[in-house]
Amino acid sequence: MFNALRTTLIAAAIAASTGAAHATVNPHPEFGMRTAAANADQRITINPSTKWVNVNNGDTVTFDINGKSVTWHFDTLHSEEAFDLSKIAPDAIPAGVVTVYVGSNPLYRG
Repeated sequence: MFNALRTTLIAAAIAASTGAAHATVNPHPEFGMRTAAANADQRITINPSTKWVNVNNGDTVTFDINGKSVTWHFDTLHSEEAFDLSKIAPDAIPAGVVTVYVGSNPLYRG
């Protein structure tokens, strides 16, 4: 009985810590995930006049914003998507009002 209770408590603690870590690392999994800069296919510089950027589903892009950068692998749930860059940029990187337009993956287009 003690072993079953201990196993249940350990499993619950692992699940809670994994969920909490996941939530802080990737707050918007519906758009993809952060990744290492070495994985980037392209770099896009965001400046004050940038209003929008185009990427494709499946692209890995490093965004350079005010001397800081974030690398994102786009894996959206829909074939096309549009959202504000600030949703995927860390709070420490002020992305301004820039819309990211995610097109369908070219490998799967008719």
